[in-house]
Amino acid sequence: MIMNKKGKTIKTKDSYKLKFILLAGLLVLVMVASLFGGRYHMEYGDVLKLIEAKLSGVSYPGFEVAEHVLFQVRLPRILIALLVGAGLSIAGASLQGLFQNPLVSPDILGVCSGSGFGAALGILLTSGMGVMTSVLSLAFGLISMFLTLFMVRAKGQAQTMSYILSGIIVTSVFSALTSLIKYVADVNDQLPTITFWLMGSFANTEFNDLKIIILPIVIGIAGLLLLRWQLNILSLGEEEAYSLGVNPQAARIAVILFSTIITAACVMVSGIVGWVGLVIPHISRRIMGVNHKALLPASMLLGGTFMVIVDSVARNLTAAEIPIGILTALIGAPFFALIYNRMKGES
Repeated sequence: MIMNKKGKTIKTKDSYKLKFILLAGLLVLVMVASLFGGRYHMEYGDVLKLIEAKLSGVSYPGFEVAEHVLFQVRLPRILIALLVGAGLSIAGASLQGLFQNPLVSPDILGVCSGSGFGAALGILLTSGMGVMTSVLSLAFGLISMFLTLFMVRAKGQAQTMSYILSGIIVTSVFSALTSLIKYVADVNDQLPTITFWLMGSFANTEFNDLKIIILPIVIGIAGLLLLRWQLNILSLGEEEAYSLGVNPQAARIAVILFSTIITAACVMVSGIVGWVGLVIPHISRRIMGVNHKALLPASMLLGGTFMVIVDSVARNLTAAEIPIGILTALIGAPFFALIYNRMKGES
């Protein structure tokens, strides 16, 4: 066991294995249940028959509609929700550990606003959610990160508050630019698309979207998982990190870069989905403790489970699909209030 600078114990226990098995099992159950949930009813036996047919390369006459719904609508949507939830959660957990601040979320550097502006610009130029829209969303997400880092570097103080204030400035600029695009967009076609996309949704996702986001998200997740022990060491302080052979500046930039890649890729396909990267790491920390070796994988599993559940609720609760961002805000805002009250009580 090691201690961080706040005196909290970073534990390593065999019980982590059991907790991981339970979290993974919960994720599988939720994904299977989500396959059956929807306005198009499918029997359990029919789903198994379609899966078996898909694996064996045969088809069943009369099940064409059910096959399309299962493999072209529900399955890619579930997988994308899983990736987005896992990605935002591990990014949030990593940034909270990096800045030693439980109120940090993946949009701290203005990435969400930058990606949102890029997507809105793409919709304005192409009148749809095409490849250009996705590319612009990812590009401006990365640009927002570099702008924030440039401002921090220009100030010469790589402190948490410097990142937060620089991120607020970048967020404000891109939010204003997004509002300008909404102002000039066509009110009958482009504006509704931009507005609905900014609220977050998986309604129009398909396998092509999965192919686009899987590589950057997997790269970002792999990078953060490789940096787990550096995050543990950084919690001890910069002097201790240097003495243990870790360059705090290099580790900090690497964590920020991988988190930004993940966040921008998620926003690129789902729109702006808030609170996930703030709420899920706290729940994971309660289950696993502060050791990032266990915390980051647990955040991924729990975040993926959470997002699949929320998406299932969004598409089944009412006749008109509810934007994901609304549901995550309704869950996240009260949780944020609890965190704030607890921090106020501890101080």
